[in-house]
Amino acid sequence: MRWEGVYVAGTGVWLGGPESARAAMESGRYDAEQYAADEIVSVSVADESMAPPDMAVHAATTALKRSGLDGSEVDLLIHSGIWFQGVEMWPAASYVAGHALGRSVPAIGLDQECNGGLGALELAARQVSGRPGAGAAMVTTGDRFGTPLVERWSSEPGFVYGDGGAALLLSGRGGFARLVSTATGADNSLEAVVRGPGLRPLPSAEPLDLLGRVGHYMRSRGSVREATERVAAVVTSVVDTVLADAGVTKGEIDRVVALASGRGRLEWQLPQLLGIPVERSTWDFARRVGHLGAGDQIAGFNDLLERGELGAGDRVLFVGGGSGFSCTCAVVEMVRAPEWGVPPGAGE
Repeated sequence: MRWEGVYVAGTGVWLGGPESARAAMESGRYDAEQYAADEIVSVSVADESMAPPDMAVHAATTALKRSGLDGSEVDLLIHSGIWFQGVEMWPAASYVAGHALGRSVPAIGLDQECNGGLGALELAARQVSGRPGAGAAMVTTGDRFGTPLVERWSSEPGFVYGDGGAALLLSGRGGFARLVSTATGADNSLEAVVRGPGLRPLPSAEPLDLLGRVGHYMRSRGSVREATERVAAVVTSVVDTVLADAGVTKGEIDRVVALASGRGRLEWQLPQLLGIPVERSTWDFARRVGHLGAGDQIAGFNDLLERGELGAGDRVLFVGGGSGFSCTCAVVEMVRAPEWGVPPGAGE
């Protein structure tokens, strides 16, 4: 879908301190062969007191300040995460909205796994476009991972989980970048890949076992290769659609932000599947912070902005994907470099 009058007015990110991948490998927490294949340097790790919604509040507060808007001017906040948000049966989105924007801002929690941030972006765009020249909507994400329930270094080959929050504010009043288009596709039958043996009537306190679930799928339903091919079909279709709606080609895309995976997976996602070189991606950022759940693309975009990597006219392709399987992509075109970023070319 092509958008008119929808702008990015602010972004923000909260990250923990870096934990060395080499140290994790040397201690036996990170498989040595996987370490070599991933080429991860470090991941973001929060201290024991920091819960995901507070990470999102910090990120949203930064995005709001950078936008120049007041919290009361925001019509909607959509919050996503892929793991525990601090309290069971509790509206984390309302907490984030209340602490970052105000008590009367409507808040919605979106459960779309790792595609949550971009899925929320598309929904937020619909909200903003509904009030031409006046609407505003905030997207936030927040996740943290830790033992004994999640082994961040070994839960999923090709991904190392990092802790962090991210936020992006869309506005109809203007901003430093223009949201040009978004597109979403899905193959709902692929939820079975990570479902495991079956549904449970109540939650358990067992550690996350994604490998065991995928193994069950392989034994009972089909091959990982076949599932991967179906994922690839969804992603390529959505990328083609979002680029066509934006009226640009892959060669006209200046930068791409995708899921923060290890180098091996990234090579499959970009050069092999999409024909886009890794050099145009946010790999240098991703390999230092890890996979931030639903927030990879917003966090990667924020890093490009803060380091002065984007200027007027640059086009950025956001590529999402989450278990289920769903994929949302977006094209953003820079209007100008934001005042709070390093000027493009500085330090060259």
